[in-house]
Amino acid sequence: MSASVKLVLLGLLSIILGVFVLGNVMLASLAITTMTGAMLLVTGGIQFVTGFTVDGWQHKALALLLGLALAFLGWAFLANPLEGMISLTSLIMILVGASGLVRLYVSMKLRGTAFFVPMLLSGIVSVALALYIFFNFAAATMSLLGILLGVELLSNGVSLLVLGYAARKQRDA
Repeated sequence: MSASVKLVLLGLLSIILGVFVLGNVMLASLAITTMTGAMLLVTGGIQFVTGFTVDGWQHKALALLLGLALAFLGWAFLANPLEGMISLTSLIMILVGASGLVRLYVSMKLRGTAFFVPMLLSGIVSVALALYIFFNFAAATMSLLGILLGVELLSNGVSLLVLGYAARKQRDA
């Protein structure tokens, strides 16, 4: 099977999964929170165990505490997935809002250049999205993570399809 066929098949699979996820965003949000909790728990355990190999008591203590904190956070996400969804939604809201504010600041520095308007619009959209999440927090908590995953899967699928067809065209040329 050629690389272009593999890319097209992976793209189609990603699109199908994206449609499935967007069909049930609440279940997808819950799955993301559970997966995040499991990954934090495993990462915390590994960090804690490897913390014993670190030289210096300050570095060892920091590594062990970080491992315990990660493991506790992972356990908290697994024990209370709805609260985990609230935490992840809050984090996304803060990061999107902060990145929007930074882009607005940078756009002011780019005033008079061709990059001013795109940067300004990008910042406005991010700040507006963060405000939308803030003012619709209950609904966003139950669906935001699933929507983001579904859109990412669709976007990834389209990209893989384009790459697959481009690779096929390049090979045939």
